[in-house]
Amino acid sequence: MVSEEHNDTIGVIGLGHVGLTTALGLAEMGWSVVGTDSDAEKVALVQKGSPPFYEPDLEQLLRKHLGNGRFKPIPDVEQALEQASTLFVCVGTPQKSNGDADVTAIEGVAQAIARHLNGYKLVVEKSTGPVMTAHWIRRTIERYRNGDGELDVACNPEFLRQGTAVHDVLYPERVVFGLETERARDILTRLYAPLNCPIMLTDLNTAEIIKHAANAFLSTKISFINMVADLCEATNADVTQVAQALGLDQRIGPGFLNAGIGFGGYCLPKDLRAFMRIGEVSGVDFSLLREVERINLSRVEHFLGKLLENLWVLQKKTLGILGLSFKPGTDDIREAPSLEIIGRLLQEGAVLQIYDPQAMSEVQRIYPSEAGRISYVSSAYEAARGADALLLLTEWPEFKDLDMAEIRRTMRLPMLLDGRNLFDPSELRRLGFTYYGMGRP
Repeated sequence: MVSEEHNDTIGVIGLGHVGLTTALGLAEMGWSVVGTDSDAEKVALVQKGSPPFYEPDLEQLLRKHLGNGRFKPIPDVEQALEQASTLFVCVGTPQKSNGDADVTAIEGVAQAIARHLNGYKLVVEKSTGPVMTAHWIRRTIERYRNGDGELDVACNPEFLRQGTAVHDVLYPERVVFGLETERARDILTRLYAPLNCPIMLTDLNTAEIIKHAANAFLSTKISFINMVADLCEATNADVTQVAQALGLDQRIGPGFLNAGIGFGGYCLPKDLRAFMRIGEVSGVDFSLLREVERINLSRVEHFLGKLLENLWVLQKKTLGILGLSFKPGTDDIREAPSLEIIGRLLQEGAVLQIYDPQAMSEVQRIYPSEAGRISYVSSAYEAARGADALLLLTEWPEFKDLDMAEIRRTMRLPMLLDGRNLFDPSELRRLGFTYYGMGRP
């Protein structure tokens, strides 16, 4: 994986989920990387070898490249801009109230680069911006430039999945470069040469659309299988078998065909809405994607309906919650279905016993512990103890290995609502559980 050492210095601006993983991936390829962020506390954590978020294998990679000197996090953004000739822009693009991506941070980086043009710069848009973002990066730098340095702008969209981001950056299925010049092409192909993976070269606008289109399509697959799950429930069929058959078709593939309580996280919901907004502004009918979003937002209501059907009244009922993060392998709770579910259950007067391997501290900031109302416990077994029902919201692998006979023994009522279809229904029913999945008979 590691290439020969090079003298080139690469700058990564933004040390969040994308930026830090990208920086360490480039260091693992053998490059010298300087990373920076406007958040001084975040930089200080990284300097100490502690990622500001949980991602499997990331801390080991961080400590490795801090130790060998390939990765140097610094709080001085201007210093990083001056040291590096290739700059990866990895800042956030949060959603505005109208669905637009907020590119304020990208514009701020472009202005900062303009003030520190000390020679040739290749500015690589890694942040997920709407089509024409790279055009505006160039235009902003040209407007505010304070120097005679040469400039290229490129787009290199990220396809990292939280929970497997380290693997994804080192073993990508493909790499996309949106380019304007041969010089930019040569630099980026040389940077990524150690990966030995397919590289696709496009223009800037096409590369930006590829990223949004990929996330919109994945969102569509999830909402499609959830729609089919509702039909399976209405006709006493099994959506897991439907999904398995669909996945065996090479034209479809098995990924993102797991029925459940819907998708969340920072990327899919935000990028789906941003893509819909791009279509609206461009005069293109994206009503298909509006339906994708509607189906996704309906999943929590559908799941809670199952609970109310079977417990009738939730007031003072004890409910065990297994899983909080929007997916396993991360502590990210942004737009996680668990947040809405917890809020609704508390409104109904339920008593919650909550466990997640990584995300409890994040949720506690929103829903603090409160005696007789909400508690965060140290294991799935404690979450189940004395519960009237157990709700599986995130399919962490460790939940699959639970001693469900022991879980059943400690519950007040052995009822399990499986929001991710993690468990074998026949096995749980054999153990005496009342089991409800999503789209299962």
